[in-house]
Amino acid sequence: MCRFSFPLPGVGAILRGMRTMRGVGFVAAGVAVAVVLSGCGGGGGDGKAASSSPPASPSSALPAAEESTGEPESVYPVGPEGEIDELADEKGWIVDELYGSASGFVQDICDSLPVSAVDGASRPQWLAESGQMDGDHGEVLLVGVPKLCPKWSKAVKQAASGRYERWFGDGTYVVSAKTPTAEELSEGEGLPIPPGTYRAQGQMEDCYWERTSKGGDIIDNQLATSAQSITVTIAASDGQFTSERCAVWKPVK
Repeated sequence: MCRFSFPLPGVGAILRGMRTMRGVGFVAAGVAVAVVLSGCGGGGGDGKAASSSPPASPSSALPAAEESTGEPESVYPVGPEGEIDELADEKGWIVDELYGSASGFVQDICDSLPVSAVDGASRPQWLAESGQMDGDHGEVLLVGVPKLCPKWSKAVKQAASGRYERWFGDGTYVVSAKTPTAEELSEGEGLPIPPGTYRAQGQMEDCYWERTSKGGDIIDNQLATSAQSITVTIAASDGQFTSERCAVWKPVK
């Protein structure tokens, strides 16, 4: 409890006196009231002011930073391979898991184009008729081949369009200008051969070919016991063309 050695005016008197003050005096009076009230405020009786708690340290006041739990974004290798893989992921293109990635598939095709069935089919023909353009593979090759092996870009475009030069090995073909369907290609029998002039070149022994009518009658034929080059013209009115033990027949341009 506070004790004073002189009469202390009540708080009401102090406040009444404050009404007559102006400027700094008014502020000083207000401070005096605050001192009086605060000085008598403790309930302890020992006259000591209650000590205030020390401010919290920054380490205890700030919450601990949360560690990121999100998975890191995929990082693609710098270069054309990374560009192919990134685009394939964006488009949702799927390639055979054998290759591991879209760029891996493209690189395999780039390595195969110069050698795979090179004597039996034109390059776009091999791509289209061996299933390399099926599904998303065609889209991947159209984007990837120009980046990894641009010399084959034309072959890929021709394969995608379905308009490409076709070569013909041994077998019997139906004479027709129509492009073979996917079913015909998968069966491998009765494939169409467009009318035109074809040439087989290479060392051939006992090469036999024949042109027949739609009814099966022989229009023309030949057996070459040994030859290096044979040329045959197939008419649009022919029904079938058959080749046995000959080299590959390629269109004469």
